[in-house]
Amino acid sequence: MADYCDLAPGHPYHGPYHDREYGFPVADDDTLFERLVLEINQAGLSWLTVLKKREAFQTAFDGFQVARVAAYDAAERERLLGDAGIIRNRRKVDAAIHNAGVVQALQAEHGSFKAWLDAHHPRSLAEWTRLFRRTFRFTGPEIVNEFLMSTGYLPGAHREDCPVHARALAHRPPWAAA
Repeated sequence: MADYCDLAPGHPYHGPYHDREYGFPVADDDTLFERLVLEINQAGLSWLTVLKKREAFQTAFDGFQVARVAAYDAAERERLLGDAGIIRNRRKVDAAIHNAGVVQALQAEHGSFKAWLDAHHPRSLAEWTRLFRRTFRFTGPEIVNEFLMSTGYLPGAHREDCPVHARALAHRPPWAAA
């Protein structure tokens, strides 16, 4: 998002995320899962709200360890729905737990969540969205777009004149290699 490059610099929450994470490739499955859960939770809310709650999300979801979240039972679901530090939306909590199980299945079949993403790259946003809707819960076009931009699978995280753009490119995001 072009205006993010104007909004983020110097901001206590947007700045660090914009400068060090947004648009950079991600290799770790737990981090990829975290980004997917955060993007799902942003739906209908501001990204600032999610960033402010990020630490609470990390604690509530056991550091986004895929195997741990996939094993959550009804008691864990209720614990999450009672946690005022996170976004307590039943559909979003259910999607996070369900999607952790999906990521585990992808890991078993492809070796990792990242390998699954790599196997489907490159695709258009419409193709990615269809794939994500068939595979995961709560993944519409905006969530898919932001998830894939934030993890380097789609371009557009930074304007070309943004200083972070060159740094992100130096990390060889998948979209740049396509």
